[in-house]
Amino acid sequence: MAKENSTANIGFEQQIWAAADILRGNIDAAEYKHVVLGLIFLKYISDKFEERYLELEADDDDVEDKDAYTEVNVFFVPPTARWSVIAEAAHKEEIGTVIDEAMRAIEKENKRLKDILPKNYSRSELDKRRLGNVVDLFTNIKMVEHGSDKDILGRTYEYCLSKFAELEGKRAGEFFTPSCVVRTLVEVLQPFKGRVYDPCCGSGGMFVQSIDFVSHHAGNINNLSIFGQDSNPTTRKMALMNLAIHGIEADLGPYNADTFHNDLHPQLKADFILANPPFNLSDWNDGSLNDDPRWKYGLPPAGNANFAWLQHMIHHLSPKGKIAMVLANGSLSSQSGGEGGIRKRIVEADLVEGIIAMPTQLFYTTQIPVSLWFINRDKKQSGKTLFIDARKMGTMVNRRLREMTDEDIKKIADTFVAFDDGSLEDVKGFCAAVATQDIAKQDFILTPGRYVGIEEQEEDDEPFDEKMTRLTAELSEMFKRSHELEEEIRQRLGAIGFEI
Repeated sequence: MAKENSTANIGFEQQIWAAADILRGNIDAAEYKHVVLGLIFLKYISDKFEERYLELEADDDDVEDKDAYTEVNVFFVPPTARWSVIAEAAHKEEIGTVIDEAMRAIEKENKRLKDILPKNYSRSELDKRRLGNVVDLFTNIKMVEHGSDKDILGRTYEYCLSKFAELEGKRAGEFFTPSCVVRTLVEVLQPFKGRVYDPCCGSGGMFVQSIDFVSHHAGNINNLSIFGQDSNPTTRKMALMNLAIHGIEADLGPYNADTFHNDLHPQLKADFILANPPFNLSDWNDGSLNDDPRWKYGLPPAGNANFAWLQHMIHHLSPKGKIAMVLANGSLSSQSGGEGGIRKRIVEADLVEGIIAMPTQLFYTTQIPVSLWFINRDKKQSGKTLFIDARKMGTMVNRRLREMTDEDIKKIADTFVAFDDGSLEDVKGFCAAVATQDIAKQDFILTPGRYVGIEEQEEDDEPFDEKMTRLTAELSEMFKRSHELEEEIRQRLGAIGFEI
């Protein structure tokens, strides 16, 4: 497994946040996020272009031959759009116009980028002095030095989002799934070859991690075809920029659209579906979708779209297809609005391969506990479901945020492999392979804690009398030290005129 760089030590994200912070007093957080990320994209492709330009120059090749760039998956940047031009105009009043024109010129030369780059830097409400300061900061950052194999936009977005979320509130959570959660989904699903689909793709992190997975396991990324859509137009453009940086060709439909009311891939049968749909989405159905053929296992309640998302994905699965998705924990046990019946029928259809209860504090903007669902039309262990309780996993990287480690993710992925090949042994408090009839006895509630039991405690063979003698001696020593500290505090306070 590839080594993960945690968000705490990536490197230049702190500088990117500093750039965003320069604009903080001028425009809303939701707006300046896109200003900064648009510049990240522009600076990154400019650095990649310059790197290729110097290679061609050293070989006495034509440095303005567009094909010489596209053949190595580098975007051609025309002269008026090169970073040197932008840097030179940093402290001129027309800096916004220069950036907008650069974006247009790049789109014109690179058809894949048509209509996706931001071109609103010249608007009057954007302070040009501050924008020039951001350009200066970016001029001193070499994006390519951080390697082309990193999710530049995604990882930067992840770092910045933790800051933006404090200002934006819950809306920020719609755009990004933490990297460690995506990696857990991908490492279990193992999408080596076929069609990959995300019906609510956000900034494209699921796709990037899928491609990374194949690359790190010596596979061929050309064996994957990428499909997705998102309802938010700005987020969709973010995803297209992110995918473009990574050289990933994707079909995200011709425009942004609501997945339930306007499915942009109605005929798609995907081999792998990865998704983190909005948690507990309400008012998703105005009644016009009541007779939709996607609801094979029952009509989901209008007040919660969890089982609408799940059934939409099952509808789009190929005969041997697999799903890995994030859902709020309520989906494991809810009986309201017919959800219990839907869950029962999905389990009885032998589609649920595994459920993972995840630890808290993985997401920047919500404390809602989540679980990972794995659906498989072609289960190797028919009639059984794997339950994993991972709530004690992960490491706190700061006061509010937890991340799953490489070791955590590998342990989970290895557990699924052992389950698939029939060699898994249940581990109290962590994992259990459970027959469908035993799930039925629990009213088809899928909470892992019900099945994995309580972790076995280590045996304590110290005799009771010896233990009490040891513990009272330790306590006596602590009391003695406590009195010494109390006296020291009294003396120090007395020395400055305060008596206790």
